[in-house]
Amino acid sequence: MFQGVCHCTDCQRQSGTAFSVIAAFAAPDVTITGEMKTYRGTGTSGGEVLRRFCGDCGSPIVSESANSPGMFFMKAGTLDDTSKLDPKVHVWCDSKHSWVSIPDGVLTFAKSPS
Repeated sequence: MFQGVCHCTDCQRQSGTAFSVIAAFAAPDVTITGEMKTYRGTGTSGGEVLRRFCGDCGSPIVSESANSPGMFFMKAGTLDDTSKLDPKVHVWCDSKHSWVSIPDGVLTFAKSPS
C-alpha cells in the first residue's frame, strides 16, 4: 500500500535506533510463517497498538494499530527482497532526532496522517 519511515518514540525504542522503515500491506495480503509474540501498547490516540515480534530472536516483524484496521505495518528489514524499497513518506516527524535528514520530495507529517 505504501512505504514509509516512522520517527515515533515507540518505533525508536523498538528498533533501537532513530526510526523504523515500514511497508504497509492489507492484512489479507500477508502470510507470516512461524510463531510470533505480541506486545500490546497504546498509541497517542488512545487506540491499541499490537507490536508482533519473533519469540526466538526478538526481531520486530509487524505492527497493527486500532487506528488502521486491516493493515499490517511490516518492518522493512524483515522482507526477503528489499530492492524495491523507496519510502516516500515520513511520519511522526515531531519526534525525529535532530541529526536525521529527510530527503527532499517526500511527504512529511508532524504526527500520523490519519
